[in-house]
Parts: sequence; structure tokens; C-alpha cells
Amino acid sequence: ILPVKEEAEKVQVAVYYESLCPYCENFIVNYLIDVFTEGIDAIADHGEEECFFNTVEACAINTWPDVHDHFPFIFCVERYLYYGNFDKWESCFEELSLDPKPVKDCYSSGLGYQLNLQYADVTNSLQPPKKYVPWVVVDGKPLYDDYIYIITNICGMYKGPNLPKACFRCLASSKHPIGAPHDRAIPLHPVTYADDSSSPLLSKLRSSLMSFMFNRNLAA
Repeated sequence: ILPVKEEAEKVQVAVYYESLCPYCENFIVNYLIDVFTEGIDAIADHGEEECFFNTVEACAINTWPDVHDHFPFIFCVERYLYYGNFDKWESCFEELSLDPKPVKDCYSSGLGYQLNLQYADVTNSLQPPKKYVPWVVVDGKPLYDDYIYIITNICGMYKGPNLPKACFRCLASSKHPIGAPHDRAIPLHPVTYADDSSSPLLSKLRSSLMSFMFNRNLAA
């Protein structure tokens, strides 16, 4: 009789983002969602750590602590932001059959502001420090500007015997090291650099400029 091997610990995943960062919106809507639709969440333990859209997403995380409860709401909000429908985010409550009162009470009472301060403390204590957003950390290892390969990294770091089918596809198609801490002049995948002295508009302009430079380099 062979001893039953204990289930391997889940890979720890943290996502640091700003809700109005265009590349964060793109990452959540087009990449992070695959972690859930492809069953990768079965081997990963998530914690979304930084939310700024009128403290709404911070309040949602506080109201529904389980990632499977709050992520659908965050995805819904970010999807509206991604397509420029800023005035429609509240429809996410109805779409997902969620009670809006706890979240609205949270951000109207000032609790959401306090939550954001707590998230800021966690972010500021990161080692190595966060350089930009989206900032994705898998088992303590930042992915830097390789953040879109989140599934490949989760699958590669999981030590358990039962990998989701999506892992085999991702690992087979990986042609280069993922998550190497390269400091590139132009990021491999566009990011938004945080600057407390910058206005949201300036941040948007900086992101657009970096995207233009990135795309021009690809065409060269």
C-alpha cells in the first residue's frame, strides 16, 4: 500500500493594479480572466491588492473576500472601463445578482479610503519594490513586464501531480524564460509607471506614448 501524497500547496499569486490604467484593464479583461476560465485557479491562490476606481473595487474585495466572489465583479467593472463605459459600472451588481448596498455603504462611509491606505502600505513594503502596474507576483517572484504569461508561470511553479489541461498547452508553447527581471528601456509588454505627483491624464498620456514607442519598435 503506497502512502497517498498530500496535495501540493497552491501557487501564491498577487496582482497589483490601478483600475484606470489602460494596460491593467487589458490584462484583467484579456489575460487574468483566463486563469479562471481555464481552471488555473484550482492550483493558484489569488489576492488582488490595489484598487482605485472610487474605492469601489477595494470595497468589493472587503465585502466578498473569496476571489471567486469578488473577481467576477472586478472583471465586470474593468470591462466597462476598458471599453470607455465609465457610467455603466453599477450595472455589474444587477448582472451578477449582487447586493450593491454593502459596497456602496463601504465607499460612502470612508471605509474604502481606509482600505486603500492599507493596500498602499502592503504595496510599499514589496520586495523587490513595485516599479509599475500591472505588477504580478507569482510565489514571491515578480513577472516584471512578462505579466501576460501569468498562466505559464503558475503552471511552471506548481509542484502538484494534477495540472489543468491549459498548463500543458502553455508550457509546450513557451519559447523563452518567463519573468526574468530585465530592465528594458521599452517594456516587452506595456506598463504604466506610478508617480504620485502625476495626474491621471498625465499617466494616460505617458502610457499612450509608451505604447506608441513599443509598437513602432515592433514594426522596425
